[in-house]
Amino acid sequence: DAGKVTDLILLGMTDNPQLGVLLFGVFLIVYIVTVLGNLGLVVLIRVSPCLHTPRYFFLSNLSFLDVCFSSVTIPETLANLLSKLQAVSFLGCVTQMGLFIIFASAECNILASMAYDLYTAICHPLRYHITMSRVRRLKLVAGCYLGGLVNMVSVTTSITQLSFCQPHVLPHFCDIPLLSALACSDHWVTQILIVGCGGFTLFTSIMVILVSYLSVLMTILRIPSASGRQKPFSTCASHLTTVGLYYGTTMYTYFQPSQHGSQAGNQMVSVFYAMVIPVSNPLIYSLRNQEVKVAVQKILKKKNINSFALPLMYLYRGFP
Repeated sequence: DAGKVTDLILLGMTDNPQLGVLLFGVFLIVYIVTVLGNLGLVVLIRVSPCLHTPRYFFLSNLSFLDVCFSSVTIPETLANLLSKLQAVSFLGCVTQMGLFIIFASAECNILASMAYDLYTAICHPLRYHITMSRVRRLKLVAGCYLGGLVNMVSVTTSITQLSFCQPHVLPHFCDIPLLSALACSDHWVTQILIVGCGGFTLFTSIMVILVSYLSVLMTILRIPSASGRQKPFSTCASHLTTVGLYYGTTMYTYFQPSQHGSQAGNQMVSVFYAMVIPVSNPLIYSLRNQEVKVAVQKILKKKNINSFALPLMYLYRGFP
């Protein structure tokens, strides 16, 4: 029965066993660096009093989301590289897709919140600590996750109502467009929900980012000294690099016609936003950030290396 799907088959990224082993090694290293880099940044922000600011509160949530985001897809991709075919239950596939939607949507919203935070800090510095109070930023982060949850419920509920045709084959992980394309029943409502939920999240977050950065740019250009403009420009460059990578690959993947592009090309883009972006964020915000470098140096001087083993539960207790 086409409507009662129990299992789906996940194809590997390559039919070449030697290439599969090579990709497995590369992806495993990327995943380990992603987890250690992002969790290290979360713990560093937690244990460094100089980083207990709204900006780094949002950055710690971005790093937390990057760990969750990559952990939803990379482990299964690694397993597929070592096996020719792998079966996954339909419920497991929908669960993976639902988690992916939550974390991807929340990351869009966090990036917009970071842009708003930067706008407030540069354009309204005297009211900054009042505007971005602890309660306000907790509400913003809660709203980011709530938006992802709403998107997940809407899309996954619609997909579970579809009937699916044989063969139930997906390339390498349970992505939204790929799963909906397997439906043999009319799935235009699902497509509208996918585009509508994703489009609304992307449009609103991009508008917040654009308006925030236009205001920030005009404020920075009014600063008379070049040295005074250097730090805000550096901060903006780090954030805009992350925004450009994330939104560019997301829009390419989810807002193109289903027949557009080769499967290999789409796989490479999926790998890029699922693996490369999460591993690049801590590098972007660490290597280009003097405050993070100073915080690391202070901890190393105190020989407080064991602090990096603090449980992640402290993240959501808030900063003093």
